[in-house]
Amino acid sequence: MSANKIRMSAAAALLLFLITIPASSFTQESEKKDRELVITSWLVLGPFPSPLPFFHDDEKKVFPVDKLLEFEATDIPWLKPREGASLKLHDGTRAQWKKTDTGRRGVQLTKSADIPSTAYLGIYVEVTRWTTARITVVSPQLFQVYLDGNTAVKKTEADKGKEGEDSPRGKSASEDIILETGKHLLLVKTVFDPASGSDWTVEAALSYNEGYASPPPLLTHSPVEKMTIRHLLDGPKVNSASISADGTLAALSKSQAQPPSDDSESWLEIYQLPEGRLLHTFRGGMSVSSVNWAPQGKIFSYTSHDKSKATIWIVDLDKGTTNPILKDVEDLEGHVWAPDGSFIIYSVSEKGQQDSKNLKRFQNMEDRQPWWRDRSYLYRLTVPDGVRQRLTAGELSTSLNSISPDGKSLLFTRTLVDYAERPFSKTELYSLDLSTLEAKMLWKGKWFDSAQWGPDGKNLLVLGGPSTFGAIGHNVPKGTLPNELDTQAYLYDPQTGQADPISRRFNPSINQAFWSRTEDCIYFKTIDRSFQQLYKFDLQKRSLSHIDCGIEVIQQIDIAENKPAAVCVGSSATIPPKAYFLDLENRKWTILHDPGKEDFVDVRFGEVEPWRFKNKQGRWIEGRVYYPPDFNKNKKYPCIVYYYGGASPVTREFGGRYPKNLYAAQGYIVYVLQPSGSYGFGQEFSALHVNDWGLVVADEIIDGVRKFLNDHSFVDPKRVGCMGASYGGFMTMLILTRTNLFSAAIAHAGISSISSYWGEGFWGYWYNSVSAANSFPWNRKDIYVNQSALFNADKISTPLLLLHGSQDTNVPPGESTQLFTALKLLGREVEYIQILDQDHTIMNYTKRKIWTKTILAWFDKWLKSEQEWWSSLYPQK
Repeated sequence: MSANKIRMSAAAALLLFLITIPASSFTQESEKKDRELVITSWLVLGPFPSPLPFFHDDEKKVFPVDKLLEFEATDIPWLKPREGASLKLHDGTRAQWKKTDTGRRGVQLTKSADIPSTAYLGIYVEVTRWTTARITVVSPQLFQVYLDGNTAVKKTEADKGKEGEDSPRGKSASEDIILETGKHLLLVKTVFDPASGSDWTVEAALSYNEGYASPPPLLTHSPVEKMTIRHLLDGPKVNSASISADGTLAALSKSQAQPPSDDSESWLEIYQLPEGRLLHTFRGGMSVSSVNWAPQGKIFSYTSHDKSKATIWIVDLDKGTTNPILKDVEDLEGHVWAPDGSFIIYSVSEKGQQDSKNLKRFQNMEDRQPWWRDRSYLYRLTVPDGVRQRLTAGELSTSLNSISPDGKSLLFTRTLVDYAERPFSKTELYSLDLSTLEAKMLWKGKWFDSAQWGPDGKNLLVLGGPSTFGAIGHNVPKGTLPNELDTQAYLYDPQTGQADPISRRFNPSINQAFWSRTEDCIYFKTIDRSFQQLYKFDLQKRSLSHIDCGIEVIQQIDIAENKPAAVCVGSSATIPPKAYFLDLENRKWTILHDPGKEDFVDVRFGEVEPWRFKNKQGRWIEGRVYYPPDFNKNKKYPCIVYYYGGASPVTREFGGRYPKNLYAAQGYIVYVLQPSGSYGFGQEFSALHVNDWGLVVADEIIDGVRKFLNDHSFVDPKRVGCMGASYGGFMTMLILTRTNLFSAAIAHAGISSISSYWGEGFWGYWYNSVSAANSFPWNRKDIYVNQSALFNADKISTPLLLLHGSQDTNVPPGESTQLFTALKLLGREVEYIQILDQDHTIMNYTKRKIWTKTILAWFDKWLKSEQEWWSSLYPQK
């Protein structure tokens, strides 16, 4: 594709309540395959005077009129025409977007006799499928045409007219463009040159290939749209929220992509609570992922990074000061304030000794990880003097878990390799006396996650698997192995060694816990079926109660130390991420900050409805359905089935790597189901994952999709695709060996041979210590061979797209490569796209956009019989 071609952002089309321009406002000409759509109605901003700058006629460096065309007085990519909306100009006046019906002769703009003027013309173009087009603009004056903020074509010199003669229409400029499915903004900036002697008119037409555009492009004044990739990636995001100890201040860490580069900007905002008033913004060159509040005062700390070195800064909002307390430390990791604010505990990583450059002797299986030999140690830093003390050393890394309420001791852990039994490692939990630097081992065992001191400084709150303290944490039928990824909570007395499994009969899985210093309770952030929710455990009543936070998925939360208040970041299936303030005492929530308010003001979403079925064993399998925003039950729709199928559910957060709203905006019904084995549904349900490796799950997916099709007549059963990633990619591969139900499939980072993943993946053997408990390639060939797609590749006939990051350390790329090899030799329809220099998830901005478009184009090819988008991305050589 030439440099002047514009690939327009995917996904946005005509929505409910869309205000369209009457068909009579546009003229379609020619009965040939190439048709022309003449634009006879615009939204017009201006004209307004644009005087040349002082010294513009300097003989040594002239500033001609075409420089006014090049200079952008406003941010074009974020300019959004809307009838009645206005823009404040440089002279303080406001220009308003006005609807202007122009006729076939185009827009006639009012010109000034002696100074240049500028005007903008805007129109929205919608296409329901990928198509090629050609934009042609005719004007005697200067103009530049933008498509979705990118320059498409321009004319940089005005035509010269003669006094007393009729001014001609002007010269034209044209360019081929590519319109991806959705709504796009066509914007014309035009500049009048008073020295030209020519009129100021603008005509425009869009010619398109009838074979690619059915129905033809729709021109509209309305900015209302469906979700696009731009909405997914480009707008400002709130990444984390933290709350001061007294609950009166919140710090929000925000970021925004900087397209077309792969860079991003991050900054910090401080809000007054509970009213949510913005107090301070720390912006400009900062790279802040989160902040740590001091236990007293309006003081917080954050870490800045310069390559491998980092500095800890302390900000005092009352004094208005920002000072470094620890500077330029190599490989600095996290830090935590002491309860009284007199010191900070921080950790530093030290590089491990490497073998010779040409050879490496692996010390153990973990040594395959390039970073495994590095070690992390703990340090103390006094405040405000900045005096440092090293606290730990030794052969193994030490990880901070908690500081005691009196600040006199630490909880830290070490992890040892132990191949005697699964999970092939053990954790040691220590208490370190900060006055003597003597440590006492409090516990040693397996399936440990974290520990923290209780308010009394005696008992501990421990998170870990059902078997962390033996069978007392189990809630499964006799003889059933629990799923050790289904995290439980325990109260542990280190003096007696007794553990109390307080969450054993609680179905949600716990992924974060806060032992309150102001209430006799513990707060649990949980994975609750398809949701992530907050629960309160009353220690006296030993009862759990749900706390409504206003959202379906709490992505991150922080609770104040000295007040029943919290802040969180979260989203719902059709609600983009926001920051919330939680009054825990009165159980009320309010929106603290909505970073996507402007971006999503015109975006319309379809409905999301629950749908479930009973499997062959009589268990309910939950799921949900995403509908296109303009859903019509009398139409037939293609469908994308999405699943994970492993130990964790597909939760209802907005967007993400596999944005169901975006797929629905492209005209697909999206069915998401939660097969057996996920945690968040209770231990008995999650235990079904152990030693199944997809067999039950695959049949549930196949059975569920058939029942879904029978129950939803508007889904075309001949146009159903399936998709999953990681374990879900494995499920895609396995499913295709067991059915021809699907018309197309996608596996991202899938596992085609369980044994090679087990042996080669950095965490393959560890994951199998849960998923294939006590099962190995030599004693369970029925799992490792029979349930691997590679050994059943001859049964696959569905067109399959394999996607994989070339630097994937979790699931090695060879898992896709070997299945690609097999299917190619079998003559099957298969494509293999490696995303270069990317790991298990696609993080690079540009590569993520192309990866997302690849997914959409593949399904368009096979489920809509529209192969042009795919062919444009991956033309035949």
